[in-house]
Amino acid sequence: MAAAAARAGFRRMFSVSGFTPPPPPAARPVADPCNNLFVSGLNKRTTSVGLREAFSKFGQVIEARVITDRISGYSRGFGFVKYATVEEAGEGIKGMDGKFLDGWVIFAEYAKQREAQQPAQPAASTGYQYSNQ
Repeated sequence: MAAAAARAGFRRMFSVSGFTPPPPPAARPVADPCNNLFVSGLNKRTTSVGLREAFSKFGQVIEARVITDRISGYSRGFGFVKYATVEEAGEGIKGMDGKFLDGWVIFAEYAKQREAQQPAQPAASTGYQYSNQ
């Protein structure tokens, strides 16, 4: 044990810097294959029609929806494409992931299922009680 500590100290003494790189980031969880794709990196001017046209080359698109800002109406930079089958969705990912759409590089992956939202908690009591007496 003392020898190991001595080697570590010796290595530290003659190293160029005391910097040790951080561990690599954990891989993001991959969603299960499904017929719904999440598309990110969209141009602000991309429309649902343009998204449908780009992805329809790889299969029958049931729905293509660009998520837009409520006030400006422009794209928020992501959207969803729903194919008729899982196989077509896989082809859509292979064909469009990392490709250009409206001048921007887009990324396509299987959409993750939305987690159930927790019901709102009632407001905390202030401790005061009022009576009508």
